[in-house]
Amino acid sequence: MKLLVVLGPTASGKTKLGIELAKELNGEIVSADSMQIYQEMDIGTAKPTLDEMQGIPHHCISFIRPDQEYSVAEYVKDANRIIQEIAERRKQPILVGGTGLYIDSLCSNTQFSPAYRDEALRKKLMEQAEQSGNDTIYQRLCKIDPAAAEKIHVNDTKRIVRALEIYELSGVPMSEHDKKSKQVPPAFETVKIGLTGERDQLYSRINQRVEEMLNAGLAEEVNRLLQGGLSKDAQSMQAIGYKEVFYYLHGLCGYEEMKELLKRNTRRYAKRQMTWFRRDTSIWWLRMGEKPDIEKIRQKLNASI
Repeated sequence: MKLLVVLGPTASGKTKLGIELAKELNGEIVSADSMQIYQEMDIGTAKPTLDEMQGIPHHCISFIRPDQEYSVAEYVKDANRIIQEIAERRKQPILVGGTGLYIDSLCSNTQFSPAYRDEALRKKLMEQAEQSGNDTIYQRLCKIDPAAAEKIHVNDTKRIVRALEIYELSGVPMSEHDKKSKQVPPAFETVKIGLTGERDQLYSRINQRVEEMLNAGLAEEVNRLLQGGLSKDAQSMQAIGYKEVFYYLHGLCGYEEMKELLKRNTRRYAKRQMTWFRRDTSIWWLRMGEKPDIEKIRQKLNASI
């Protein structure tokens, strides 16, 4: 059994293409989006609506509470099980998303080291970042684990804190844990389709999506979550869109400033996604909006099985 993967940057049309392919190939979709996993977070994560799904079963969407933590190791375990179940139904599993770490870890069948978690320690580290600035905790990480620090941006508070948390609890740098993460043979072969296009075209689509999200009630969605008791420090609230709206709702920026910040941060995220995906030479690239060659895809899926 081969897994069909549809990947690309945000706003490139992955959801639409995935659904088109599922209809042609008798498929079911497994999301590879680290934010669409959360319940009650629909607008800011650009989840497909029931109408947009067109009757195609979707998995790994809206199954985690917004206040829950969820790791890539848990995702790999859950997605592997679901993909096997789809194959047993003699349907074509189609992985659709833009979270590179989810896609790579699943496709390579990465076996992760034991999780090291301490909520009190994490909260303490987050408070240090808030009080002293990210650079303070980042410099600490540079001394403890330079290999990990090299791969983490100074503004990525969540990942810096996670790396420090692992070191504090295990006494071993996160980069060493990563080296020890065993890889077993993948459970399936993959056919990867990536969506790409001109930068100006993608950025225009991103800007339009931000406008549509705000018009659809993104600010109201974020306010509803906060009023329901969700902490601004929750893993789910670190998603692009939710952080920026939080600033606006708390008077830290105006509406237009929030909107431009959201567009800028989304464009930067898309650039990071493309940098990640371009490392993978096995991806078959399509232009955004290009009609896929269904017969060629069938051939790739049926070859060498």
